Amino acid sequence: MHKDIRLHGMMGDQTEYFVMVVGNDAYQRYFFNIVQEEDRLRIFSPGNEMIIAPEGISCQGNGGNFCEYMFGVDQPSSDIAKPEIINRLVMYGARSDAEGAVRFSDRTSGSETYDNIFFEGNAVCNYFFFVHSNLLSRKLKSQQEELVKRLGKNIKRSEAVGDERDDVLISELFPLLGDDSAQLFVVKLINRYHRDYRNLFRSFYYKNKKISDEDFGRLVALATRYKIDRYQQERIRIDAMYRNPANKRIVDEYRNILLACNAKGEISALDNARLTRLKTLSVRNKIPGALFYTLDEMLKRGRNLKHNQEQDYIAATREILEGIFFREIQIESQIDRNDMLKLIQAKKTAMESRDHSFDQLMLDASKECDEKIRDGADSSLLDGFSYVITYLDRFDSVSNLISQLAFMENVKINEEMLRGLLEHKAAFDNLHDGCFNELFIRDLFGNAYLGGFGRRKAKALMDGLVAIEARGASIEELHQTLTAIDQEERISIVLLEHVRDRIRNFYSKFTTKADQDALRREVVEELKTKKLVSADIPDHLFDETIFTIMKEAMYLHSLLPQIVSERNVGLREDFLENSGLDRFYVEELEREYYEKNGLDIEELYHIRKGLS
Repeated sequence: MHKDIRLHGMMGDQTEYFVMVVGNDAYQRYFFNIVQEEDRLRIFSPGNEMIIAPEGISCQGNGGNFCEYMFGVDQPSSDIAKPEIINRLVMYGARSDAEGAVRFSDRTSGSETYDNIFFEGNAVCNYFFFVHSNLLSRKLKSQQEELVKRLGKNIKRSEAVGDERDDVLISELFPLLGDDSAQLFVVKLINRYHRDYRNLFRSFYYKNKKISDEDFGRLVALATRYKIDRYQQERIRIDAMYRNPANKRIVDEYRNILLACNAKGEISALDNARLTRLKTLSVRNKIPGALFYTLDEMLKRGRNLKHNQEQDYIAATREILEGIFFREIQIESQIDRNDMLKLIQAKKTAMESRDHSFDQLMLDASKECDEKIRDGADSSLLDGFSYVITYLDRFDSVSNLISQLAFMENVKINEEMLRGLLEHKAAFDNLHDGCFNELFIRDLFGNAYLGGFGRRKAKALMDGLVAIEARGASIEELHQTLTAIDQEERISIVLLEHVRDRIRNFYSKFTTKADQDALRREVVEELKTKKLVSADIPDHLFDETIFTIMKEAMYLHSLLPQIVSERNVGLREDFLENSGLDRFYVEELEREYYEKNGLDIEELYHIRKGLS
């Protein structure tokens, strides 16, 4: 059985290292020395050497480095196409030729600074390794090729790398060498500053999937103290958000669908419906849009997944920006209301279609604006472009807030936010009467996934804003109305969860009024004990909860088996439209039903076809 020896130390205040030497006779080999005056640690075996120094690492001999891919980083297309590949592996002296094949050379020596290691690899943890074995070839390039064949597949797929489970990693790799007398040398480097930033961000974000102003201030203070650059902060945050289990499941499914689309060379109507559903769900679950935009860029870049003909809304955008904004002298300083409305509608369509070409056109326009001013154009040109950016920022702000209000639970809106919405509404309605309603409200009420409370909050918001404009209400009154709905929603969610736990699947035992009264007393007592509610629960909320659970049970045990056997889309839609149940939860029930009964999940997608 193999043994291992481990050294642990620091290089400065930031870089922590762990040296692991594995082999059946590891205790009988001298494998390191320390140069005290230079603060350097030298690890060696015949033909191999690695030096850990204050400024970085230098290596010669065989081996390479590996780490867990961070979410959103550039990956070879061969790795992107295989979801099971989760780790990056770099072998010394390896290069890709024009055809994408890997070629090895004998020139394997080199050095890297710690800054570059944690920039090119993982921001927190990276591994280096080399191997001594008499079974390896004498030429370095042959050794490298043999090591890739023996260890490469496992290294690129091992979950132990990202989990930093060194015992598991060693037990996975060493037997693959096939040499009882071999020695495996593994060095793990930890950036303690980045790890502290990641752990602090995780502790904040994993509580409720958002970062408060106070928490963000602490993150900024930590990054400033440790001098962590903004790029590293961003990639650490994005990676941490992705690894939240609730986020990861949805994002991974989104990625898998895009991978399948890449393989087919097109996005079908059914695929698009799935992607749209996942994006809507991501809003509800507070999953950052940046995770999806990053996937879109990675998986669509350079791939023609859409018709070559430019969409009408993109053509209109290009016409306004190129033909009017930049080329016609009188328009360079202003854009009229009709042009502005076309740009906003184009942005809205682009967002719904997950088409980033609109954003690219705006970026190109911004660059051209800066270049013209740099080359001597009137600075008023910037005023015209700022007018466009201001309206598009207004659109983003309103769209995000209303989506959160409509699709998220327990969203808090303060009076300052309502004053901002009132200002935004006036600005949009200034383009033409009813513009605010057309852009943000009309389609929302047609969304099949809009729940009962979301519908109430959106209607109350719109009615309140109109009343305030007519001097018939105040910001304070609207805030009180939304707060009351939010409070009722919070109680309803907690109540449904606790009652469902008690009577789900055997609700018939609670069909009598006496049984329901007893159940109500038990649940209220439990909620008060847990300090989840402080007052009695309104009768109508408890009655609605019982009725909801009965409808769920009826659907799961009576209607769904019939829908599945008959592929009866009409029956499903009729139930969803008339029951008032949350579509997100019904879809979760359906998924659990298919998994429990071993049914093909693809059949479920076909039953749902056409819904978004």
